[in-house]
Amino acid sequence: MGCSNCGTSKGGKPSGCKSNGGCSTGGCNRLNVHDWLANLPFSDPESGCRVIEVSFNKGSRKDFYRNTTTQLFEKGDMISLEGVSGFDVGEVTMTGEMVRLQMKKKGVEENNPDIKKVLRRSTEKDLEIMQQNKRRERDALVRSRAIARQLKLDMKMSEVEIQADGRKATFFYIADDRVDFRELIKLYAGEFRLKVEMRQIGARQEAAKVGGIGSCGRELCCSTWLSDFKSVNTTAARYQNLSINQSKLSGQCGRLKCCLNYELDTYLDALQNFPDNAETLQVAKGTAILIKKDIFKNLMWYVLPDTNKQYPLTIERVRKIRQLNLKNEIPEGLEPVEVSTGKPKEDESGGFVDLVGQISLKTLEKADRKKRHGHQGNRSQHGTDNNRGGDRGGSDRGGDRSGGRPPGDKPPGSQRPPSQQPPKGDSPPNRGSGRRR
Repeated sequence: MGCSNCGTSKGGKPSGCKSNGGCSTGGCNRLNVHDWLANLPFSDPESGCRVIEVSFNKGSRKDFYRNTTTQLFEKGDMISLEGVSGFDVGEVTMTGEMVRLQMKKKGVEENNPDIKKVLRRSTEKDLEIMQQNKRRERDALVRSRAIARQLKLDMKMSEVEIQADGRKATFFYIADDRVDFRELIKLYAGEFRLKVEMRQIGARQEAAKVGGIGSCGRELCCSTWLSDFKSVNTTAARYQNLSINQSKLSGQCGRLKCCLNYELDTYLDALQNFPDNAETLQVAKGTAILIKKDIFKNLMWYVLPDTNKQYPLTIERVRKIRQLNLKNEIPEGLEPVEVSTGKPKEDESGGFVDLVGQISLKTLEKADRKKRHGHQGNRSQHGTDNNRGGDRGGSDRGGDRSGGRPPGDKPPGSQRPPSQQPPKGDSPPNRGSGRRR
């Protein structure tokens, strides 16, 4: 979720804005919301919303604060806020009229007196104290897990968030059942020397805090933009004709994927065109049982008894058969339709095709070329040796066999028995280069 101005450079830090993930666009933070009302002018500036949205831990948690100061804050500013017995530091993520829409979405009243206030713009000392306390969070998480394991509590510590001034720590944990952590809080307060707050979260909230890449190849929706978690059950998968496979339907949190609800309304609207009470149809061959509905092609698939073949029927045909069955009439057959797969059919009527001379392999051509050059070289070498043998005179046996005769004549006595004939394909022996006796 990096912004367009933050190209990644060495070390994984943004190279565009040089703010190391805290740019004014807010694209480097999780659960970012685009303020599309930021540039719209308003006739009465005094009636503007005085509540701002602030994020903590790079967007893992957000809250609303009332701006009682005379300063105007913009997106990306670090501000000091009212905390528990001290102050906290957060980043401004939204201002203006969009905050009212977000408060209405989350059910928060703008005039609620429980909304905490903004103290000031964060100073260098505030940011330095915050960084010192943030470095303690990892060690505190490891130590808190060890203490919970010693007490044999059935819970998992997910995250520890320490307030900017170091006076309070919030421990986020996951548990299936209720946990009695009264003794645990005493040990935490004595170990870390600060005020302890325990907050239970679900598996989906933990995945949002940890983050990661989903099976679609994108960042997890819960860690980027999804803030409202709705219940997901296997009924949503059945409406979409998905196989009930727990490993494929589960996300990184171990629960069903939130994206199963994204297209559910579209499927429910499409299923309204299909006839009801059409799970079974009576035909002459028996009772046809509905096995699935193809929403994209508006087909309903049935199977007959004593066979595994599936028959696709149109919605109109199913309604017609259903009306006949209500009148105690049984049609002869289902009259299925032909379903094309979209793949081109092979031409089975044609015969074999002669591809000799149409396919050329470079490796075979090179080998054939070398073989031809080798034969030509052997022939030229044989002719030179034969000429040399002929110049040596008639007293030499090797010269008598080759010199002084036309190329087509054979010398007497050159016929050999079959056992002494050279093998086919071999070049004849070099007779002209024999030793003199």
